[in-house]
Amino acid sequence: MQRQLLDFIPISAKPMVIELLAVDNLVVNVKSERKTRHGDYREFPNGKHQITVNSNLNCYRFLITLIHEVAHFEAYKKFGRLIKPHGKEWKYTFQHLMLPFLRPDIFPDELLPLLAKHFKNPKASSDTDTKLALALKQYDEANDKTYVFEVPLNREFKLYNGRIFKKGNKRRKRYECVEVSSGQLYLFNPNAEVEVLDK
Repeated sequence: MQRQLLDFIPISAKPMVIELLAVDNLVVNVKSERKTRHGDYREFPNGKHQITVNSNLNCYRFLITLIHEVAHFEAYKKFGRLIKPHGKEWKYTFQHLMLPFLRPDIFPDELLPLLAKHFKNPKASSDTDTKLALALKQYDEANDKTYVFEVPLNREFKLYNGRIFKKGNKRRKRYECVEVSSGQLYLFNPNAEVEVLDK
């Protein structure tokens, strides 16, 4: 296993991660930041399996993402290819793999109750869990990004691709935001990271 990978996870988690990844046909690569995902899993025609995780994640989010992707690998291996990517088989596998890591020598005390609640029914992305995502963000390196739910009403913000939106009202779970150039309405996850524009 690459030494580089172990540099991204909490020290106390390393022995368990080494054991978890001691699989012949699984390759794990650390990638530069991708805006649309924290990590991914894929199977190749030659029977090899690959997991990638973004290098810009803090060590706690990196570990959660790594186990999330390993759960895809393990679920496909155990239950077959016809299962839903984030269906009950994946959820069960993710819970089972993550449970040994939910310890105070690996995660800070303030994260453990939020993680315990999240893993009762894990979602396709931890970003959809607003409280957990905000708590995890406290461990990120400082940057100029803000979450959509933190943007004031009617304030303009910019995405990583340069598109500019104005924040509107909240529906049940997402925020209505109008693209300034087109006038088109889009729905935003509360935890989407954006750059607030000065008025």
